Amino acid sequence: MIVKQKSITIASLAFLAIVMLHIIGLLFNAKLAFISKPLLITLLVIVYLVSVKKANFWFVSALFFSFWGDVLLLFKEQFFVFGLASFLLAHVLYIKITVAFFKKISLQKIALACLPFAVFLFSFLNLIKDNLGEFKIPVFVYGTVISIFGVVSLLNYMQEKSTPNSWLLLGTILFITSDSLIAINKFYSPKEYYQICIMLTYIVAQYLICKAMISKACLQE
Repeated sequence: MIVKQKSITIASLAFLAIVMLHIIGLLFNAKLAFISKPLLITLLVIVYLVSVKKANFWFVSALFFSFWGDVLLLFKEQFFVFGLASFLLAHVLYIKITVAFFKKISLQKIALACLPFAVFLFSFLNLIKDNLGEFKIPVFVYGTVISIFGVVSLLNYMQEKSTPNSWLLLGTILFITSDSLIAINKFYSPKEYYQICIMLTYIVAQYLICKAMISKACLQE
């Protein structure tokens, strides 16, 4: 138990160190930001693996696709669509994982959970639609999938208002925020400070989702 806790502490500190280096890189050194970005999810995977007895294959797979999404989006113009596709697969897996937590969900709750994310999706796509060009279909599909992720996370929280479920919901909302800022920055109103906001919300989102998965795994042990 002591060895396990020590491993978790070391992995968590290493993850925190890389997060700090990446943020410093975004602010002052583009090369540091470039090098440190792929290490974020790599270390988060390690944090997860040393924290649980039995890893969830689908969650590790989601982090795998997130890793490749990070790498591909380092080359924004050349591989943007491939990065988008990689994160799309990660979101699909997150949806699969979250739906597996469901027990019995009423149609009333489904309708209630769909409402805020449907309003968000319609409003957001309406905001950026004129600048999408050839990206209209990929962005529409991606926006629909992340909205579904929001719906299932909210349903999961409505079903059981536990701490892990609140982490999962907050992580999902921050992930949607990060993805929305990427789209705004690319298709609507580019701003230099968006990059910091995108990465901060993304890192916290992935960490909270991971924390939720660790807590749920520990409850089952």
